[in-house]
Amino acid sequence: MAMACALNSIDKKSTLLMLTAPVKTIGRIPASWGRHAWSIGREDPRRAVHALKAGTALTLVSLLYILEPFFKGIGKNAMWAVMTVVVVLEFTAGATICKGLNRGLGTVLAGSLALLIELVASGTGKVFRAFIVGASVFIIGFAATYVRFFPTIKKSYDYGVLIFLLTFNLITVSSYRQNDVLPLTRDRLSTIAIGCAICLFMSLLVFPNWSGEDLHNSTVNKFEGLATSIEACVNEYFRDQDKDENALDKQEARASIQIGYRAVLDSKSSDETLAHYASWEPRHSMHCYSYPWQKYVKLGSVLRHFAYTVAALHGCLESEIQTPPSVRLLFRDPCTRVAREVVKVLQELAVSIRRHRRCAPDVLSDHLHEALQDLNSAIRSQPRLFLGSKRACAANKHMLMELNSGTHTASRATLHSFKTDATALSDRRNTGTEQPPPERNERGMLRPTLSKIAITSLEFSQALPFAAFASLLVEMVVRLELVIEEVKNLEQAANFREFTGHDHWIVDLSSKEKTRNSNAAALNPVSAAAE
Repeated sequence: MAMACALNSIDKKSTLLMLTAPVKTIGRIPASWGRHAWSIGREDPRRAVHALKAGTALTLVSLLYILEPFFKGIGKNAMWAVMTVVVVLEFTAGATICKGLNRGLGTVLAGSLALLIELVASGTGKVFRAFIVGASVFIIGFAATYVRFFPTIKKSYDYGVLIFLLTFNLITVSSYRQNDVLPLTRDRLSTIAIGCAICLFMSLLVFPNWSGEDLHNSTVNKFEGLATSIEACVNEYFRDQDKDENALDKQEARASIQIGYRAVLDSKSSDETLAHYASWEPRHSMHCYSYPWQKYVKLGSVLRHFAYTVAALHGCLESEIQTPPSVRLLFRDPCTRVAREVVKVLQELAVSIRRHRRCAPDVLSDHLHEALQDLNSAIRSQPRLFLGSKRACAANKHMLMELNSGTHTASRATLHSFKTDATALSDRRNTGTEQPPPERNERGMLRPTLSKIAITSLEFSQALPFAAFASLLVEMVVRLELVIEEVKNLEQAANFREFTGHDHWIVDLSSKEKTRNSNAAALNPVSAAAE
């Protein structure tokens, strides 16, 4: 009896635990959603401000329907103003202006055309009027839909054509059952105008967010992100492998490298969108000239080509075949100097664009060319690492001759003991499978033997993976010159202020600080950006 009571109590406890666990899980959901919402607002506080602006705009436009005097004057068409605010109000002022003008222009053209068709059809009979309405709906629908495929229309006026098609069909079709469509057209135009006016007021005058400013800041962030990625990548490549380090910290350090250049590689769509909306915004200067937003798009394209080199440089860290640390140490100083000078140039370009001033005439300083010469001298001082020895080449030729003459076993016996992951994997596969027939065995062993000879021929050149790393550094310098040229084109087109000695003095102070930080990073292998 006591055992039965104990079993019943255990069953009750287990049932209670099974019921309380889902309740606790459901109770944690609001807290997790709240933390997530808070993190999104903390990342960019303008998002919360825009949400408040949208709520205020909807409240103001709802008064047209709630307050009795406004409702008597406009009637049920006040809902068109609410719909306009919901659709037109965007995060940036340029996007709001673009959609607002498209909606207003499309509505005016559609209303005017619908009134014209109504005037033509009103003097005819009922059957002929129905024919005119149906034919006009077909022709306008076909023409408007086909025009939307034009690249220029699709890029800038697609929303306006869509609103034109919607408004025209609503007015034209409803006019068949309604005798006087003029009040209907007037009310819809007025309510849409009220909604667009409220959206423009909230976007342009209440904490405005400018698409041009976002594009400008994102361009600056691209330069800074690339500089951070290059610095972290080079520091990680020459990091002391013998030091004890947490595997998780090492993985996080390597993962942080790709944040900077991936943001550049994924920025094509956002750059084009911001440049398009920025072209609709009012001018930001006293000179009423067209600001060259497309130059930012072109600069972003050049930066993406530069970022491909940084991505390939990062790929050297993830390569399966790595240069020994002892060989890397021979070229650590010149490579670090080249990377440091490239980072310095990128940071100087970022500062000049941020401050709307032209970069220094000697932004590509002699220090970078000196660092390249030092790297070239260091590589040429170790010829055997890259060219190999005559003894190794003669041994490989002898093995190939023995292989061609049929002495297969002897050639395998004379191979050097140079193991890689690929050869070890092929050995495991050969030992773990069944022996094929003699004819097939001879053919099957030909490919692993040739692969092993090829790897043995590379045994003398353990620095070849580093050669790829060094060549990418040189390629990065070449592409950096193209980036500087495109930046100068942007500065000239955007009428940036001239460079002065005071600017050079400020940049020199910042560059000295950066040099001290980079020297500290050389002593501590993991850079601050990687941490």
